[in-house]
Amino acid sequence: MSDAPHTPIAAADVPRHVGIIMDGNGRWAASRGLPRVEGHRRGVETLRRTIRAAGEIGIKFITIFSFSAENWSRPASEVGELMGLLRRFIRNDLAELHKSGVRVRIIGERDELEPDIARLLTEAEELTKGNTNLTLVVAFNYGSRQEIVRGVHRAMKAVAEGRLKADDITADTFSGFLDAPDIPDPDLIIRTSGEQRLSNFLLWQAAYSEFVFVPTFWPDFDRAALEAAIGEFRQRERRFGGLVAKTGS
Repeated sequence: MSDAPHTPIAAADVPRHVGIIMDGNGRWAASRGLPRVEGHRRGVETLRRTIRAAGEIGIKFITIFSFSAENWSRPASEVGELMGLLRRFIRNDLAELHKSGVRVRIIGERDELEPDIARLLTEAEELTKGNTNLTLVVAFNYGSRQEIVRGVHRAMKAVAEGRLKADDITADTFSGFLDAPDIPDPDLIIRTSGEQRLSNFLLWQAAYSEFVFVPTFWPDFDRAALEAAIGEFRQRERRFGGLVAKTGS
C-alpha cells in the first residue's frame, strides 16, 4: 500500500456504514502458487490496514464478513487455520483497536462455538464497549437468513410473553429483533474479487444499500481501492424508493 499522502474526503461525502465481503484470499494465494492459508494471513493484514483507513476517512461503522455459517463445510484443516487466525487477531490486535477507540461488535450464532472462541469474542466486546471512534461489526459464524430466522423466533417469543402484539410487528419493529438492532443499515457494501452477489450477507439490512464490486482480490485491497469505492458511492442517487434523491448518508 502506498505511503503517499491522501486527500481528505469531505465528511458529507463519507458513507456512515460500510459493509465489506472480503473475498478472494484463496484465489490470491493460488495465483501465486501459495497455500490458501497464506492468502488468509495476508487478508488479516489487509483488514488491519482497512480498519485504520476507515477510521481516518471518517467511516463510523464497518461490518466485515469474516466467517459465514456455510464456511464450516470447508476442509477441516482450513477451518482450523481460520480459527487460529481469529484467535491471533483478537489476542494481538484487540489492545491496538481499543487504544484507537474502536468498538467491536459481533453478529452471528455463538451457542455452538468452541468455548475459547466464544470467550474471546465476548472479551473483545466487553473491553471496547465504551469506544466511539469507529464500530467494527464482525459477522462471525453468520448467515443473514439464519439471522432473520433468529429474529422471527425472538419476535414470536415477545408475542407469546405478551410484550408485543402480532399486529404491531412492522418492518421497523422486526428490525429490533435482529442481531444488532442499534447499528444503522449499511450505506455501501463492497465485495472484492469480482464476484457480484451478497452470499447471505446482511440481506435485510442491505435493502437500500449501494453496491460496489471490486475486481481486486482481498489481500490486494488498499486505501486507494476503498477511496475509489467511496468515490463511486458518491456518484449514486439514493432515492430509497422515491423520485427525489436524498442527500447525505
